[in-house]
Amino acid sequence: MTFGSSYKTSDFIVDTLAVWWQGLSATEQGAIDRVQIKMDNGSESSGVRTQCLQRMVQFADTIGTPIQLLYYPPYHSKYNPIERCWGVMEWHWNGAQLIDVETMLEWAKRMTWKGVHPIVKLSRTVYAKGVSLSKAAMRAVEARLERHPLLPKWDILIRPAEAD
Repeated sequence: MTFGSSYKTSDFIVDTLAVWWQGLSATEQGAIDRVQIKMDNGSESSGVRTQCLQRMVQFADTIGTPIQLLYYPPYHSKYNPIERCWGVMEWHWNGAQLIDVETMLEWAKRMTWKGVHPIVKLSRTVYAKGVSLSKAAMRAVEARLERHPLLPKWDILIRPAEAD
């Protein structure tokens, strides 16, 4: 569970994924044939958000593993495990005075969800809001996306670029 001290942006999301990937052993990384990410279709992670898709393409190229983005339809957060986890978190710290970042992080570390304590991190990176691509740059990104023919807004596959 990564908390940010700046804005929740596309860059924050992909940087958090990169830290997760780097934390895996080489054996764990090698055992993954596809990273499947369930997305909430928020403004920073939407399947039409230019910066998000560009960073996901870059991430797939960096890790050399396909990434499949699966988006929940609007108003279906009850099916999203992350939303359920946040509900448990809100219940856990209900009434607590979260007077500073350290207090909040310690409360988060003590919660359990499905019997497991989360690994809690804090990102102090400052992220810019409103980053977007030109239409030409977005065409290049879009050329890398394989949108499912029946669910083009909800299921996107990104394959890493072929190594030279």
